[in-house]
Amino acid sequence: MITYFGTPRIETDRLILEKFKLTDAQAAFDHWLSDERVSDNRVSAAHQSISQTEERLFNIVSDYESKEFCYWAIKLKESGELIGEIDLYDIEKATGNCEVSYSLGCNWWNKGYGTEALRAVVEFGFTQMSLHKISAAHNTDNPASGRIMSKAGMLQEGIIRDMIRNSKNQYKDCAVYGILQGDYCKKI
Repeated sequence: MITYFGTPRIETDRLILEKFKLTDAQAAFDHWLSDERVSDNRVSAAHQSISQTEERLFNIVSDYESKEFCYWAIKLKESGELIGEIDLYDIEKATGNCEVSYSLGCNWWNKGYGTEALRAVVEFGFTQMSLHKISAAHNTDNPASGRIMSKAGMLQEGIIRDMIRNSKNQYKDCAVYGILQGDYCKKI
């Protein structure tokens, strides 16, 4: 049985995961949502205006009223700087399975922040929410995301051809990863 907590604050060694605020719009726009390098690895196109980001954050902040909504801003603990986002979504009550996605601004790539955030959310999902399985996928032309998933204990389960179509109307193959609560508990 899943226990819902909404989006509680989570601290790691270097990060704070917390709810977005409407005042985060400019930083989210500047740091990753307007960046083509980041959006190339996402389904949604890069934002062309701050108003797109403001609307997106308004919708996220509005959804915090639901205890079933898990969507974190990723901030550096030392400076409070917003560097990305991570969420649990498509939580299936019948199976206890869900998916996780994340994005980081490219100024913070290859520094271990993605792994640190994903590990924290996986731990929260299994130890607090009692989820059964957490899955994720990445474009096969973005192997760095697969390394993040592997370092967080996820195993590659396969590749799905033409799984997504990006904002440039290109189909992309995706590698699918997953971790089971039982496997997670054996490692801790």
